[in-house]
Amino acid sequence: MNSPFKSLVAVVGGMIIVPTIISLFFYNGFDFEESKDKSYENKREYINHELVYKKSPTITIYNHKKDKKEKIDIEKYLYGVLSGEMPSEFDIEALKAQAVAARSYVFYKKENEDLTKHKGAVVCTDFNHCQEYKSEDELKKLKGEDWMKSSYPKIKKAVDDTRGQIITYDDKVILPLYFSTSSGKTENSEEVFSSKNPYLRSVDSPYDKASPKYTSTFEIEKDEFVKSLKRNYNDLVLSKKDLNSQIKILKKSEGGSVNKILIGNKELKGRDLRSIFNLNSSNFDIDIDEKKVVFNVRGFGHGVGMSQWGADGMAKEGFYYYEILSHYYTDTKIKDIY
Repeated sequence: MNSPFKSLVAVVGGMIIVPTIISLFFYNGFDFEESKDKSYENKREYINHELVYKKSPTITIYNHKKDKKEKIDIEKYLYGVLSGEMPSEFDIEALKAQAVAARSYVFYKKENEDLTKHKGAVVCTDFNHCQEYKSEDELKKLKGEDWMKSSYPKIKKAVDDTRGQIITYDDKVILPLYFSTSSGKTENSEEVFSSKNPYLRSVDSPYDKASPKYTSTFEIEKDEFVKSLKRNYNDLVLSKKDLNSQIKILKKSEGGSVNKILIGNKELKGRDLRSIFNLNSSNFDIDIDEKKVVFNVRGFGHGVGMSQWGADGMAKEGFYYYEILSHYYTDTKIKDIY
C-alpha cells in the first residue's frame, strides 16, 4: 500500500506534468499554424536570442545649447532623442524601431568616431550634426504638461521595451542612417554619400504616401534661377533664354534621385541643387515654362536607411519593429548588449 506522502506527490505531479504536456501540444499546434505567417516566424526567431542583463551605461554628451558636456544614462538620453526625432503620434512599433536606431547610432559613434569632434563627448545635441535631443525640462516648456502626461509615457515605453538593443551587421554595430520620407524607394549609401555600406541598400518603401512631405514643389523665376547658380559657380555658362535646352538630367540613382545633371557647361549633382535651392530631397524633376523653373520633388531627406514615415506605415500594417529594421537595414540583426 502506498504511503500518504507518495500519493500526494503523485497527485501533485500529475497536476503539474499533465497540463504542461497538454499546453505544449497545443502550443506546438498553434505555432505550426502561425508559422505560415511571416511576421510570426520573425517574432519567434527574435525572442529566442540571448538576453543580456547589465546596467545601462552612462555616456557623455555635448550640449550645444549650453556649450558644455553632460553625463547621462543612455536610456534617459534616448527618451530625449526619440521625443525630438519622431512624432509621438506614430505607432509604437515605429517608435521602437527609431529607439533601436538611435541607440545604435550612439554606439557606432562611440566605436568609430574621433571624440574630439564633440569636445570629448560621444555625441552632441545638435540634429544638424548628430541626433536631436530635448531634456525633460525642454519638453515641458515646448510641448506642455498635457503632452508629458499623455505622450511622454509612450516615448519612454518604446525605449524601455527595446532596452540595450542595437542593430548589427557581421556582429558589428551599424551606422543606422534615417530620414523623414522616401519617394517610394530608399537610396544606396554610395549614391548619396561617399561610402558603400552593405546594409544601406535601396529598398522599396511603399507606405510613405501618408507623409505631408511625400511630394512638394519649388518655383523660382528664370532670372533668379540663373543668378543663384552663377553665385555658386563663377565659371557657369547659362542663359535664361532657351533655358530648357541647357538643362538635362543625365543619371538617376536606383532610388530615383538625381545623380548627375547637366546645367549649361557644368555637370552637377542633384544634392548640389538641393542645397542651393533648399529642396526637400534630391529626387526631383524640372519643368520650365515662359517665366519659371519648377522643381517637382518627391520625399524629404537624404533617402538613405530607414524612412520614418515608411516605418510608421509598416507599423500600422502590423509589422513589428524588428521587421521594420530588418527591412530598411539589409542583412542586419538585433543584438542585446545590456
